[in-house]
Amino acid sequence: MSLRLQINLIIGTLLAVFASLLIGFQLSDTRQSVRDEMEGASVVATQLLSRIQTRTDQTSLSSMTEFVVSLGRVRAHEIELQDEAGLTIYRSPPPIYKAGRDAPDWYSHIVTPPVQTRVIDLPHGQLLLRADPSRAVLDGWDDFLPLLTTVLMGFILGNILVYMLVGRALKPIQQVVQGLHDIGQGGYDTRLPPMRGQEARLMGQAFNAMAQSVQDGIAAREKAREASQLTQVIQTRIEEVRGQIARELHDELGQQVTAIKSVGLAIAHRAKNLDAQIESSAHMVVSCADAIYEEVHQLVSKLRPLALDRFGLQDALQDLLEDARTRHPQVHLSLHVDAPLDTLADGLSTATYRIMQESLTNALRHAQASKIDMQVSLLDDALYLTVRDNGLGPSPDWAQSGHYGVIGMRERAEGLGGSLSFEALSPSGVQVRAVLPLRHNQHHV
Repeated sequence: MSLRLQINLIIGTLLAVFASLLIGFQLSDTRQSVRDEMEGASVVATQLLSRIQTRTDQTSLSSMTEFVVSLGRVRAHEIELQDEAGLTIYRSPPPIYKAGRDAPDWYSHIVTPPVQTRVIDLPHGQLLLRADPSRAVLDGWDDFLPLLTTVLMGFILGNILVYMLVGRALKPIQQVVQGLHDIGQGGYDTRLPPMRGQEARLMGQAFNAMAQSVQDGIAAREKAREASQLTQVIQTRIEEVRGQIARELHDELGQQVTAIKSVGLAIAHRAKNLDAQIESSAHMVVSCADAIYEEVHQLVSKLRPLALDRFGLQDALQDLLEDARTRHPQVHLSLHVDAPLDTLADGLSTATYRIMQESLTNALRHAQASKIDMQVSLLDDALYLTVRDNGLGPSPDWAQSGHYGVIGMRERAEGLGGSLSFEALSPSGVQVRAVLPLRHNQHHV
């Protein structure tokens, strides 16, 4: 039920109550007038009865008949003369006043008071005097009918007028509802025109302010989405460049270093027992080549783990763990993967590897942890990455701009529509948790 109809029903009910009270008062006044008329008629009847009573013993039934015939109709009373057998000898004539008309029965029933009949015993019969309020009731009805017509017309016209006025008063609300509908359909530039009335004006201003906020929020969200997409594109391009550089370093520089090492070994072999200085220099070249190869290998791993492209994410994470075990044998490291990782998209695989790599590096380098647990799980169409350590915990300024590793992890997660969180553990340590949704980030191979 609309607000307009509800208000109209409330006001219509109040009008109906007012009309009912007015009609009730009118009926009550009419009933009292009829009663007063009956009481006045009773006074006349009493005087008549007194006169008849004095004549009863000396007057015959025929003389009494002549008397009542000559008397005619008494005010608001009917006179009936009966003989000893109860047969009617005489009945007073009907009223001349408004002859042939009577008020409706329902109206007469409401306004007519109880009617009493008085009986006068005669020597050879009886005289009946019965009150007749019909004329007084008819007068009341003639007065009541215009009032009833006026009340009904006023009720109908009042409801029509109220309906029109309420509709006009609620027009600003209808405009607001239409505006909300337009915004719901995507018309974020919808604005309400200036409206009459202080409340309507304030409501319109509030709506326009809300619509402007919604439009600004949508625009900001669109910019954020575009920025997220741009970040994702940049991250993808960076990974592509890293992969190219890693392959170049591995293939070209690796071969050159291997060739230098081979030449050094050959020189050292020929100079053996012939020239100790040349042999020592050759071994130094071989050592430098080994050092360069090791640095190139670590640099390639940082730029782009070749195992990620060749063998998949799970093997790349296992290589990351084994490399960390080799460099930090005193740290207890574990990796648990309870989700198939061979169907992940390239971008999601790369982001997963980088987040796990950066979390492991932070735990080893900054937290000074002695135990690190890594877990990858799949739940509710999202990939959950968790790294727990028992180190020093996150620093108070971990989210500041200088911590590029943390910012990079967060950008990777948010760029894929996910999230990244840090939680301090008790009594020490930190838990890094990333949630990466699979929708729009996964394809089957």
